[in-house]
Amino acid sequence: MTTETMRIAQYGTKHGHAGSKMQSMRKNPGVEVTGVYEPDPARRRQVQENDPIYRDLHWYESAEEMLNDPTIVAIASEGLNRESLDHTEAIIRAGKHCWYDKPAGDNWQQWQRIIALAEQKQLQVQMGYMFRYHIGFSQLTQWARSGFLGDGFSVRAHMSTWIPYERGNNLGYNTRDTIAYHKGGLLYDLGGHMLDQICWMLGRPNKVTSFLRNDTGIVPELADNTLGVFEFDRAFAMVDIAAMEPRPMARRFEIYGTKGSAILVEPFEPANAIRLVLEEASGGYQKGLNLIQLREQHRDEAHDMELASFVATIRGEQAPDRPLSHELLVQETLLRATGGIV
Repeated sequence: MTTETMRIAQYGTKHGHAGSKMQSMRKNPGVEVTGVYEPDPARRRQVQENDPIYRDLHWYESAEEMLNDPTIVAIASEGLNRESLDHTEAIIRAGKHCWYDKPAGDNWQQWQRIIALAEQKQLQVQMGYMFRYHIGFSQLTQWARSGFLGDGFSVRAHMSTWIPYERGNNLGYNTRDTIAYHKGGLLYDLGGHMLDQICWMLGRPNKVTSFLRNDTGIVPELADNTLGVFEFDRAFAMVDIAAMEPRPMARRFEIYGTKGSAILVEPFEPANAIRLVLEEASGGYQKGLNLIQLREQHRDEAHDMELASFVATIRGEQAPDRPLSHELLVQETLLRATGGIV
């Protein structure tokens, strides 16, 4: 265990969470940001000129300059989803721990290889599923895993979004064109957040059925209205995600058990409230309806907590919040739902 600052770099800037992750690293007193490597020269100029989060940082001229620096302990993998799996493999092969933003690519064999290599090298790979550090989701999964809600028989997750209707990358990288690159479209892009919670509660689904439709016609190759149904021994889980929900989105996460139900009431961010219903009084809550107000928690705080956990795990101060086997399971389940695994 050491209290020295940990030297961390960032590989890529095109992921939607890249700026927030950099912000978390720059304000963490236990982290020294060594710099950034962005392989796309046009993107590099854009970020250098327009994004104050990256101001005054060193920009590596090549990936090798960053990867071959023995003083760098870990690297945040923040490239576009279609490129970040290769970046992550390079990070692990270089012997660095990796804070990897979701999801873990389209190539299941490659992801298995990366995790096996990380285990062999005793490296930490932590996926950027920020709802692990969301006070509402944390409470719901604790209740579900402990049996507080009885035998869980149903989970429903709704995480639709609104993506501009215009085509092209002039609006950034979170566009219909960019997401259409991936099988499963919106389910691929956002579904891992919900499956991270569902697999942590219920394990590996026995059967996966998905409905991947294009219902707007704007980018015909994009699955913009999606539903995944996951069957477990004694439970169903349903995840629906679309691209065209009017704002503000009514995102919800619901767990139903034989002794009670718990619903994370929208919005997810900032955290708002939990609707808890119990068959009998328990845990300091009354029988029947309980409406539990949550303190306001924004995404930046969850990213800060992600980083704190990542650093503490590398230093040997705690076990990982999720084992590498879970990181494999979530991606396997996502690819089963989106057609990446037949």
